[in-house]
Amino acid sequence: MMATRMLNQHSKSLLKGALGKRYLATVTGSSGRLMPEIHRGATPVSYDRATFTIRGGPVYHGKSFGAKQNISGEAVFSTALVGYPESMTDPSYRGQILVFTQPLIGNYGVPGRDRDEAGLLKYFESPHIQAAGIVVADAALQYSHWTAVESLGDWCAREGVPAISGVDTRDIVTFLREQGSSLARITIGEEYDADEDEAFIDPEQINLVAKVSTKAPFHVSSSGDLHVAVIDCGVKENILRSLVGRGASVTCFPWDYPIHKVAHHFDGVFISNGPGDPTHCAPTVYHLRKLMESYNGPIMGICLGHQLLALAAGARTIKLKYGNRAHNIPALDLTTGRCHITSQNHGYAVDVSTLPAGWKPYFINLNDQSNEGIIHESKPIMGTQFHPEAKGGPLDSSFLFDSYVNQVTEFREKGIDGVKREGRPNPLLVDLLSKERVGVEPKPVKDAHSGPGSFVGQGYSKPVSVHA
Repeated sequence: MMATRMLNQHSKSLLKGALGKRYLATVTGSSGRLMPEIHRGATPVSYDRATFTIRGGPVYHGKSFGAKQNISGEAVFSTALVGYPESMTDPSYRGQILVFTQPLIGNYGVPGRDRDEAGLLKYFESPHIQAAGIVVADAALQYSHWTAVESLGDWCAREGVPAISGVDTRDIVTFLREQGSSLARITIGEEYDADEDEAFIDPEQINLVAKVSTKAPFHVSSSGDLHVAVIDCGVKENILRSLVGRGASVTCFPWDYPIHKVAHHFDGVFISNGPGDPTHCAPTVYHLRKLMESYNGPIMGICLGHQLLALAAGARTIKLKYGNRAHNIPALDLTTGRCHITSQNHGYAVDVSTLPAGWKPYFINLNDQSNEGIIHESKPIMGTQFHPEAKGGPLDSSFLFDSYVNQVTEFREKGIDGVKREGRPNPLLVDLLSKERVGVEPKPVKDAHSGPGSFVGQGYSKPVSVHA
């Protein structure tokens, strides 16, 4: 009996100790994560009545769970089941009101601003929410995940982004599929007024790339010897991570930087994703055209970067009816006959019928038959409309980064006139350049056509100086 009592007491002691250790581990993990900063456009979380209005279409009444701000933008929808922190911070969504088809959003909260060994954000595609507002059927006010530090509603309010729940997103998506992407408004605490239709602002008329691009070069180092120049049109963190993780240090330049004048210092050039109409980026197109005339190294573009390559080559782009925004879109590799499940976020596409001689289509969308990639027939130049890096989505096509880095390595080894190119970036350059995006702190911009407290998406503060 005594032995049994002692065994029971020992078991209880072990259980208590285990529970105590688990509790302490949870607390330690939470306090070790980088907590969010208070944004200059922050408001308390609003649970007021909210209205989502599509211009010339339906009006939906729901409940606010984000910032108390009225905004206007282009309504688009995403069918992705997971990855809302990545989607909302993707610069390609700048100026857009993002409608999630997944019924429940926010159940795993919002992670902290932790960075990896390269100094890149682990859980976000940029430092701030890029979408103008979000629309969901049901928002989880309680969350559970080991990386989470705040709720979706708290995050939206802290970033000054309005959010509406309790609306029929199925009906919204049906309308957008039939009518195409449309201008819309989110109004907090007010009834819809038809006279305010004049306040709808079309973000497609704005050069959004100039808003999201770094205002001065910045550098991210790797452990390898390669050095790639990235034209930042709104680059996602995971694109940089995909290059750095494969041994390529990257120096990112503003969207309109004359890259052809400095390309000879780099082993490759990369053009990133970004928001809006590619025809707004005429300076970038001109510089890329000059680049392709004088540079023999590998060039790769993703999403908007792919479209800009096509424009520089002499092709045209078209606006899709409602775009492709999902994590499960099939793209056929026309060189191998293999199909890849891809992550996509775009409203424009390359008109493949306008490709000049020397170029050919690389991938095709098996859902709507739109172009998903182009490749040069003799030069190491390629572009993909989808996202091979796919943070939050499938990694079927990540091999394209391997192909690109292999070309970069080969170009560096080949050198100029048989002389091997220099290896790692100049240490002085690395020391002087910023280590993150410069001058892209967002702030709300007042809508001149609407009343107090009404905003058009988000704008940006003035550029800040480059720091060491």
